[in-house]
Amino acid sequence: MPHHALEIALTRPLTTDELHHAARTWPLAANDDATRLMALMGAKTPDRAAHRLRRRLSTQLPLDVITTHYPDASGQILLNVAFPPATRDALKAAARSAGQTPERFVELTLHRALAEHADQEAERLDRELRRLLEHTTPAHLLSAVGHALSRLPERPAP
Repeated sequence: MPHHALEIALTRPLTTDELHHAARTWPLAANDDATRLMALMGAKTPDRAAHRLRRRLSTQLPLDVITTHYPDASGQILLNVAFPPATRDALKAAARSAGQTPERFVELTLHRALAEHADQEAERLDRELRRLLEHTTPAHLLSAVGHALSRLPERPAP
């Protein structure tokens, strides 16, 4: 049975005692401020792994979202979210009226929102670049951007 690397986003930082107690139930690795955890879970599929992990830890930890840590072959990650009953009912009703499953409805809604955000960010950057180009040449701007990027602290790629 394959093991799946899962990342857990918590609704609040854990205390040291909470982390130690939870780690006795399942091996976990925490980030520096104990708001995110990593775990390995054996299951046939990533979906089953996330579901098992949520069932195992939901009574001990303030779980928010569980995601697969690595994208699948399509570049997608799995989101496992436990909605409150009222939200779940509203999603089911909206999905039904759209002729979709709740999972597909949420997936398409997220894709649309992310695409809209990307478009807005591209437009914002375009406006800023045009504003900068009012006061300099493209060559000077490109040189300044290269210089600024070379001085940024090392960060992981998104």
